[in-house]
Amino acid sequence: MWLSLLVVVLVLLFLYRWYRQSQILENLSDKYVFITGCDSGFGNLLARQLDRRGMRVLAACLTEKGAEDLKQETSSRLQTVILDVTDNKNVSSVAKKVSGIVGQAGLWGLVNNAGYLYGLTPNEWQRKEDFAKILDVNILGLVDVTLNLLPLIRKARGRVVNVSSSAGRLSVIGGGYCISKFGVQAFSDSLRREMRDFGVQVSIIEPGAFTTNICAFEPQMKATKHIWEKTPAEIKESYGEEYFQHSVKSLKKLVELSSTKLSRVTDCMEHALTAVYPWTRYSPGWDAKLYYLPVSYLPTVISDYVVCYSAPKPAQGVM
Repeated sequence: MWLSLLVVVLVLLFLYRWYRQSQILENLSDKYVFITGCDSGFGNLLARQLDRRGMRVLAACLTEKGAEDLKQETSSRLQTVILDVTDNKNVSSVAKKVSGIVGQAGLWGLVNNAGYLYGLTPNEWQRKEDFAKILDVNILGLVDVTLNLLPLIRKARGRVVNVSSSAGRLSVIGGGYCISKFGVQAFSDSLRREMRDFGVQVSIIEPGAFTTNICAFEPQMKATKHIWEKTPAEIKESYGEEYFQHSVKSLKKLVELSSTKLSRVTDCMEHALTAVYPWTRYSPGWDAKLYYLPVSYLPTVISDYVVCYSAPKPAQGVM
């Protein structure tokens, strides 16, 4: 009897959750959404996806070519701007332009999608500049864009969607990438609490490994080799050539196992923007659900063992 009752309760909870999450806002065609990083990848797909839904998309691209290509694939509703999120003057100028476009309606949605990945290698191989390249885009640029557009979002009582990563839950490699994504988590959490009384909702997207331009094998392998070549001889000797070769193989394996179904991520972004009850966090990708998140909740001694289990051993490491 108790087992049957438990099953019934679980089914009812599932149905209630499904019904609640399936409710979509009305009048989407009146809402403006600003998306960064629309040259390719998630941003490009999301811009096209929301344009098909009839929303008023303001797509920020880094290059003129990216903007022109996107225009050719979308309706006349979609507007593009050129934006380098690391350039404060450019960010400020674009924010003023957006203000002129949305007017009194305000900005319904901001999707901070622009990202950069460089050097998936141990911390000791890298220099401060290598960390700065990533932090400038992935966290400082995100913060700058958000702060400049936040008054418009408050006016619309809208949504902020920040793209983090499963690597923002579980730090699996050195360099600035994981640091930047942990930073996105922290900024999003504080912003969500601050904006609560203004009616603004903040969501975080934490994808697993997906195949996009920023994580393509060739440029990342080139970056890894470049960092290794500039690593001081004493450090190279401590790690050893075998460690480096294993790092390259691991990078290749990661890329090969990455999902090509980018819509799993953009569907989460769309839900965060259009659902009556958006989630606080979305974790698209089976690796995110079955590896990164569960391992991140384990006691440190266990999660360290799991992450390090298949890692290479340095030539001069303690045995």
